[in-house]
Amino acid sequence: MQSLTTEEIIKATGGTLIGGDETVIKGISTNSREIKEGELFIPLVGDKFDGHEFIRAAFELGASAALTSKETELFIGKTIIRVKDTKKALGAIAAYYKEKNNVPTIAVTGSVGKTTTKDMVYSVISQKYNTLKTEANFNNDIGLPLTIFHLEKEHEAAVLEMGMNHFGEIDYLASIGKPDAAIITNIGESHIENLGSREGIFKAKMEITNRFGKDNTLIVNGDNDFLRTVKGEYKVVRYGLDSGNDVYAKDIVNKGLDGISFTAVVNGTEYAAELAVPGEHNVYNALAAICAGIEFKIPMEDILRGIKTFEPTAQRLAVEDYKGVTIINDCYNASPDSIKAALKVLAATDAKRRVAVLGDVLEMGEHAPSAHYGLAKYVKDAGVDVLVTAGENMKNLARGAKEQGVSEIHAFDKTLEACNFVKDALKEGDAVLIKASHGMRFEEVYNAIKDN
Repeated sequence: MQSLTTEEIIKATGGTLIGGDETVIKGISTNSREIKEGELFIPLVGDKFDGHEFIRAAFELGASAALTSKETELFIGKTIIRVKDTKKALGAIAAYYKEKNNVPTIAVTGSVGKTTTKDMVYSVISQKYNTLKTEANFNNDIGLPLTIFHLEKEHEAAVLEMGMNHFGEIDYLASIGKPDAAIITNIGESHIENLGSREGIFKAKMEITNRFGKDNTLIVNGDNDFLRTVKGEYKVVRYGLDSGNDVYAKDIVNKGLDGISFTAVVNGTEYAAELAVPGEHNVYNALAAICAGIEFKIPMEDILRGIKTFEPTAQRLAVEDYKGVTIINDCYNASPDSIKAALKVLAATDAKRRVAVLGDVLEMGEHAPSAHYGLAKYVKDAGVDVLVTAGENMKNLARGAKEQGVSEIHAFDKTLEACNFVKDALKEGDAVLIKASHGMRFEEVYNAIKDN
């Protein structure tokens, strides 16, 4: 992070200096255990914790300043700034820092595929520019500001992932990240519990354009029933498999776990494209990255190199052979649509048995029973020989799979029970898919398989 002064922190937050003197802020942290010399500590408040309890510890480890929204003990030689809300102050400082260190920025959101799309866009744009990207799942009201603080003088572009599960969140994140362009990958059913309907999800995702004008660009999946209708004062670019899109793919060849090849058609010109990752759904992610590269004026040969060499975030359809078992580790997160896509990857394996270990998709609300039950057809179509489920919602899938004729089904209440079963059930020659919402902690299934 490039340094800020106490004066700038006060200006950004509207805070008041209540202790200490003017100082230089060398970094910002919300974790008192990881604080570094000269950093500003921002104590966040959650349902089960209060960072204000660790202000003393942060100072003892070298913090030079801290924010507070409560009555706080003063410390000799340490700067303390009073603000109304420490989390909002974190966002305000990030917005100030982004404006001060602004670079061309593209934001990525969507119900499914936003992390992989973000990684592909980064791989494309970094062919020409020194680019900052969102790491891991730092895509919310805490993670996005912390990502922005990593902007350095050498950065020439930024790719920011923006997630949400309530109205207003994308608007807030966009007010901090200030994207010049944005990608919406699709409108599915993720977080439908909080947003009520796909119409609600569409409205929430479109908040990313609230500050867009004629100089901004929105890149959307033109095959999606909601996104194909988008229009505004800003430029709209559509991609998909339909030839009516601005950029589209044809002649798709699925090479199983070895990847995908296709022809990308851009302004009537055809380009041979290759992906080293499995899953035909990744063609959509690649098309979005191609559109982003064009928007950033990157030569087509560099764009194609970027999508061919991109490296996905860990636990995103990561394929490995381990002691004769093919593991498809996709436990980073899940939605009904992403489970369908992952099952197609499992179906493309040349395995003696196809094993699917699936956990609950969370935040589905009243839609959960039907959404999980509806996955049964895709399990059957994927040729799954052994289905293992964990969670209450997945019992609906197990019931549907039985009706579909899947021969071996094991339904468990908890992730640990699924772990204990799977680690002993796999055989040499099996291919196993591991997928669930992040809250199901399905990395434990992966670890159990590897440990055994």
